[in-house]
Amino acid sequence: MAGTGPQGEHPSVTLFRQYLRIRTVQPEPDYGAAVAFLEEQGRQLGLGCQKVEVAPGRVVTVLTWPGTNPKLSSILLNSHTDVVPVFKEHWSHDPFGAFKDAGGYIYARGTQDMKCVSIQYLEAVRRLKAEGHRFPRTIHMTFVPDEEIGGHTGMELFVQCPEFQALRTGFALDEGLANPTDAFTVFYSERSPWWVRVTSTGQPGHGSHFIENTAAEKLHKVMSLVMAFREKERQRLQSNPRLTLGAVTSVNLTKLEGGVAYNVVPATMTASFDFRVAPDVDLKAFEEQLQGWCREAGKGVTLEFVQKWTEPRVTPTDDSDPWWAVFSGVCKDMNLTLEPQIFPAATDSRYLRAVGVPALGFSPMNRTPVLLHDHDERLHEDVFLRGIDFYARLLPALASVPALPTDR
Repeated sequence: MAGTGPQGEHPSVTLFRQYLRIRTVQPEPDYGAAVAFLEEQGRQLGLGCQKVEVAPGRVVTVLTWPGTNPKLSSILLNSHTDVVPVFKEHWSHDPFGAFKDAGGYIYARGTQDMKCVSIQYLEAVRRLKAEGHRFPRTIHMTFVPDEEIGGHTGMELFVQCPEFQALRTGFALDEGLANPTDAFTVFYSERSPWWVRVTSTGQPGHGSHFIENTAAEKLHKVMSLVMAFREKERQRLQSNPRLTLGAVTSVNLTKLEGGVAYNVVPATMTASFDFRVAPDVDLKAFEEQLQGWCREAGKGVTLEFVQKWTEPRVTPTDDSDPWWAVFSGVCKDMNLTLEPQIFPAATDSRYLRAVGVPALGFSPMNRTPVLLHDHDERLHEDVFLRGIDFYARLLPALASVPALPTDR
C-alpha cells in the first residue's frame, strides 16, 4: 500500500493520506475500515495483531513488535482512530480527501489530531525493521476508539482488560499538540475535566410581576460566583509569564436551560459548566467550594457531576527518571528544544497514568499552527516526515532502557 502513491511523493506520505481518507468521524466513525487498514499494516510489517472489543463495535487494535527480553516491561505507543466532526462549508478542500496543495500542506480532519502520529509510529517501526534492528523491550502500538468523546468506550475500558494487563507496559507515549515556534511541546500531566450541572428551583409566576425567590435569581448568583472565580484564574494566568494554560483552572458556561414561555417565570432553571481543574488543586476542597457557592445562592440550588475525573497524575520530568532521561536525551541529541507543560484539555493519557503507567503526550509538530478541531486542519508533509525521523531515533533508545526495579 505504501508504494502506490503519486509519482514523486514519499510513500509514507501516501500512506498517511490513505489513512486520512477513512471516515472515522464522530458520531458514526467507520471503525471497521480503520481496523482493517491497521491490520493490513501489521501484516505487512510482520507484527503480531490483536483486536480487543472493549464495547460493542469498539475495537482496540494492538500491533506488537516482540523484544528480545520478555522479562522487561514494554513500550506502548498509543493513538486514537476517531476524529471530530467537520463543517464542510468552512473548509477550502474536502476534509476527508487528504488534498495536498502545491506547497506541501495536507488538508484533512485528523492531520494533527492524531492520524499523523499513528502513521509516524508505523513508519518508524517499518524503517527500523527494514534495517534489521531488534531491541530488548517489546513495542506495542495501540489504536483506540472514541477518544474524542471522552474515551469511556475506549481506553478507559481497555486499561481494565486482561489484554491490557498482559502488555506489561512500563512507559507510554500519546498525543500532544503542535507548536507554532521552533520548540516542541511535551505534556507530562493534564487537567481534570469536571462537567457540572447546577439546578436552581424557585417560585414560579406570571412574567408581569416582581416574583421573589425565583430560580433565575438564584442561578444568577451561582453564575456570578463562578464567573468571578474564572476571572481570578484568568488574571493569574495573564500576570505570570511562567504559567501556561494547563497550570490554572479554567471554566466556561456552556449551557443554559429553562423556561416554557416569555410570560411565565420558570420554577426550574439549569446552568452547565465545563471546569478543567489543574492537577495541583485539592479536589476535595474544590468540590466543597462549588457546593458552597450553591448554598450561598439559596435553598433549592443543587449540583450534579456529568463528568468528574479525580485521578490526576504527573509523569516525572527530571533526569533521575530513566524514561524522561532517555526521551529528553534523544531530543537534546537531535537539537530539539522541549517545552514541558500540563495538557490543557483531556487525552487518553489520563487513563494510562491512573493505572500507574508513566506517559508523555508528544506530537512532533513544530513551526505549525495549532489546528486540531479547527476548520482547514492541515499539516505540512515535511513536518510529518520529520516526525518519522524523530520516532526512528527515539524508539531504539526507549526499547533499550536497561532493566529497572519496576520490571520485576
